[in-house]
Amino acid sequence: MKKLEIVEADLSNPDHASAILYITDNYAKDPMGIEKTLPKTIKTNLIDELKKFPGTLCLLAFLDGKPAGAATCFYGFSTFKAARLINIHDLAVNPEYRRQGIGEALMVAVEKKAREEKCCKVTLEVREDNPARSLYERNGFEYGNPKMLFMQKNLA
Repeated sequence: MKKLEIVEADLSNPDHASAILYITDNYAKDPMGIEKTLPKTIKTNLIDELKKFPGTLCLLAFLDGKPAGAATCFYGFSTFKAARLINIHDLAVNPEYRRQGIGEALMVAVEKKAREEKCCKVTLEVREDNPARSLYERNGFEYGNPKMLFMQKNLA
């Protein structure tokens, strides 16, 4: 039986930092990412920038001690509920570990953390063509009424 462990990442721990970089880079290479490895400057700066950013929350999934997935989240605030929230910015499971319940375990861990922190909700954005949408739907995520769209304007 394989051992799955979900931990809150300590970005000062070199093993955790390395796992975040490894999983995030694998996600970047995926068709749901940017379909290429992260640029060297991003790999060099990501952990330090996450450490500096207020409200960063990273959860790591280790399967038999190997980094298998990560949820990179940020605390936010809901003005309509006057309460904090957690936004799942990236939820990534390395390809060789998919379909083993790791994404589900990460989702459960994020929700547990949100409840412990008395957050009013957990949010995320997902591409329309992302097969992980079914994972999010199974975990109670809805499109909202009215349906919301995520928009962006790249500045760099």
